[in-house]
Amino acid sequence: MNHEELSPAGDPSETDRTGETDEGAAVLPFRVRFRKNNMPAPADDQGEDDGSVYVDPDEIELPDDEGTDDEEDGAPREGDLVDPPPSKDVLTPAEKRAAKSAARKPVLPEWARSKDEFKDVATWAAGHYCMVSAYHAVRAPLYVGKVAVYAPRGAWRWSNGVRRWVFDSEGAPLRAAAARDEDVEEYLKLTRVRNARVRLRLIVATIAAIVLIVAGTLLAVALSSFLWWSTVVAVLMLLGQVGMPADQRLIDPARVRFRHRKLSADIVTRAFVAASLTRPDQGLTFPRPITQEGNGWRVVLDLPFGKTFTHALKAQEQIASGLDAAMTQVFLDRDPSSARRVSMWVAKEDPLAVPVGKSPLITTDRVDFWKPFPWGRDERGNEVMVTMLWLSLLIGAVPRQGKTFSARTIALAAALDPHVRLYVFDGKASPDWRKFDKVAHRIGFGIAPYNGIDPVKVLISALRELKSDVESRYQRLSELPVSVCPEGKLTPELSRNKSLNMPLTLVVVDEVQEYLQHPEHGGEILDLLVYLARVAPAVGVSLETSTQKPDDKACPSVLRDQHQARFSLRVGSWQVSDVVLGAGSYSEGLDASRLLKSHKGVGLLKGMSDDSGIVRTYLVTGEDADRVLTRARALREIEGTLSGSAAGEVQPAGESTDLLADVAAVMPATAAKLWSETVVDRLAELRPEIYGPWAEMEQKAKATQLATALKPYGIDTGQVWLKTEDGSNPNRRGVKREDILAAMAARKRSAS
Repeated sequence: MNHEELSPAGDPSETDRTGETDEGAAVLPFRVRFRKNNMPAPADDQGEDDGSVYVDPDEIELPDDEGTDDEEDGAPREGDLVDPPPSKDVLTPAEKRAAKSAARKPVLPEWARSKDEFKDVATWAAGHYCMVSAYHAVRAPLYVGKVAVYAPRGAWRWSNGVRRWVFDSEGAPLRAAAARDEDVEEYLKLTRVRNARVRLRLIVATIAAIVLIVAGTLLAVALSSFLWWSTVVAVLMLLGQVGMPADQRLIDPARVRFRHRKLSADIVTRAFVAASLTRPDQGLTFPRPITQEGNGWRVVLDLPFGKTFTHALKAQEQIASGLDAAMTQVFLDRDPSSARRVSMWVAKEDPLAVPVGKSPLITTDRVDFWKPFPWGRDERGNEVMVTMLWLSLLIGAVPRQGKTFSARTIALAAALDPHVRLYVFDGKASPDWRKFDKVAHRIGFGIAPYNGIDPVKVLISALRELKSDVESRYQRLSELPVSVCPEGKLTPELSRNKSLNMPLTLVVVDEVQEYLQHPEHGGEILDLLVYLARVAPAVGVSLETSTQKPDDKACPSVLRDQHQARFSLRVGSWQVSDVVLGAGSYSEGLDASRLLKSHKGVGLLKGMSDDSGIVRTYLVTGEDADRVLTRARALREIEGTLSGSAAGEVQPAGESTDLLADVAAVMPATAAKLWSETVVDRLAELRPEIYGPWAEMEQKAKATQLATALKPYGIDTGQVWLKTEDGSNPNRRGVKREDILAAMAARKRSAS
């Protein structure tokens, strides 16, 4: 309804006060009279009670003469509608039909509509009932023995029960009490009642006995021998069940049943009341029926207004207690449609204690590391796909919970992609990673020198090499044309271009705390790992570290906080779980300390996607890993991507690479300056195991690689003019020998 602006009395522009406006609203006369200050109204008007309103003219706010400012400033005015009228349904009939069709429930359940799932269900049912039949068939002689022993006992119990009923044995204590009290009247009264009962019950028992005898005789004559003996066996089994002790069963169950055979709304409501998420008189709302999903039940419910999914997540343990189930059987999921809606899955048994089986990677010929690959299954049995692109992963757990096996599965997936470069270092020198020498570009074990090789210095050399490679990648990617490198990011095509030498790289450091606590080199290793975890993933170099001591001393937070993804298997306390998964994870309901010792290879994954969840990682034994790595090496040999240690290159035997000394060595005193690509080629001849990959780059990439490596020393590779063999004098980027010598002298002075 639109409101018309009222005009003062006597305004010639005033419309008919009693008429109807265009909108159908009646405008009533509103008489306005003026009086000054608090002076009374004129005498001739005081006696009139006509409902007039007297207004002080000094208190009247006159409208603006122009009348445009208030209309144009967009501010609401008196009389304007504040709340818009309710919108009408604008759905077309076709849209309404489509919405109703989308809301229809399927006629058949999902497993019945999928050929593969129907086949799986049928296979399971056939196998299950065959197993149950075989279980009871094997124990049939035991059942016969139980019947033979307990059927006579059951017949005696039954006949004795009939006798006590017929002769009113339940009234004997009352009659005996009356006799002891010498209450003759009460005793005679009870005796008369007993005699009446016995007469009636004797008649009933006699008739029943005659009927049973006649029926048994007729059945023996009319029924075939098979049906007759079947009836006899059934009667004997019934008598055997009656004669069984109370704590035993005649037929043993073939499987252990869940305590709640069927989850009901009453049980769920009881659980949420016990968790203080609702009141008995308030209840819960179930927008859809409770259904069976897999080996459990799916429950969708709405909490009372004001309660949220976060409240339910914090009360998960109390909910499990209310359901009379273990906490590892109750899983809560957020429903995006409402903050108070909770989707809950209740397992019939602890799904985390069920082995998930071996990894599909064992039988996989090849993996594309640019795409997600299978790592395990969640609590419901759904496959969990993960990726290591653009992130670093931290894995933490107490010893012997499957930490190394979980990390190794990811490394095996990388090994099955021949275009992925692998760096593998194991701080505890266990046999779990030994076979990776078939494919790893750089590899090292333990922290103690062995056979003249210091593995700690090998790690430092590899990390320095990686840092130089990362810096070079950033520079080269920024120089590539947009048509080749959109947004300056690495692409599958670029990573597989051997001339660019920028393959996807996975750096694995198991038991990283052993290296970080090294008394001499721990600080430098920490700095290099922090740099790689923070910067390297954006150019295709991912870091995977694992530790059994994720505290600030063994694995400082400055390194942990750089990992975008976290995976925590069982740990000792919720505080340690928070250290691995990140601060605040416990308040979100994520606590790896609740996992049991029997939950091998099971952990909480956070950061790889928007949702955090449980992963039961696949198993890959040492023998299976060896077969996978043998197949991975064959792939790399075919593709020509076998490099580094796996290709037979000798790793630095404990000596760290001195780039300045190496450049000075390839620049004789007669060469005051050299082009960058010439220096790189000579470095590759000097130390092919270190600089060999540089020499395989294109000419411009070589110059960029050398410039990036020399930049930390304050050396700038500027333009250098040199004559070629044909007499030309091109202008290219190069290095001056005097700059190298000056940097070496400055380093020596600072060291002293």
